[in-house]
Amino acid sequence: MEAPSPTPSAPFSTVIRTASHEQHTEAENSSFMSDLLGGKLGVRAYRRYTEQLWFVYRALEDASDALTDDPVAGPFIRPELARTAQLERDLAHLGGSSWRAGLEPLPATAAYAERVSHCARDWPAGYVAHHYTRYLGDLSGGQIIRGTAEKTWGFARKGDGVRFYVFEDIANPAAFKRHYRELLDALPVDDLEKQRVVDECKRAFTLNGEVFRELGEEFPLTA
Repeated sequence: MEAPSPTPSAPFSTVIRTASHEQHTEAENSSFMSDLLGGKLGVRAYRRYTEQLWFVYRALEDASDALTDDPVAGPFIRPELARTAQLERDLAHLGGSSWRAGLEPLPATAAYAERVSHCARDWPAGYVAHHYTRYLGDLSGGQIIRGTAEKTWGFARKGDGVRFYVFEDIANPAAFKRHYRELLDALPVDDLEKQRVVDECKRAFTLNGEVFRELGEEFPLTA
């Protein structure tokens, strides 16, 4: 079912959320994520998922320094959001000190990371679309994954293994997300460019869904 269209006067943060609702829901309801959140998969699947995140967030954060002064993307670059170091700490916990050895992205992950890198190089507004889909998701639905991981695989609460989901430098996530949406509402681009950002946001969710699909093929539930 298609999400209802926002009114023309709706804030851009509402427009982008509403327009991408269908793609967001499809990604969230993938068989892999449903099985993971349902506690039906082992810790190896969780580790593999975390590895894929590492490739995507490296693409996002390797570009952050170059975009800091960009008038479109720069306001969104916040050091308290950075996740790569936390992912590496989680992966060291999950896979030991040699966790990088032989690590390769899934084909869908490689395509996702390359799209992020392309936008970072050539289209800052497109980079914002990917930044939005990742980081606001981490601050919201990502907390459900953290809770499941702690309960299912016995990680210490907010400890190693789930550091990725813990934003220690954001004291008030609700206020932070509110400010983030205000930045989206004030995005300094015209309406045509905003529509392109919406389309890229949909693309980001689709790319994420492809990663979930390939993870689901790698970790099918057995009867």
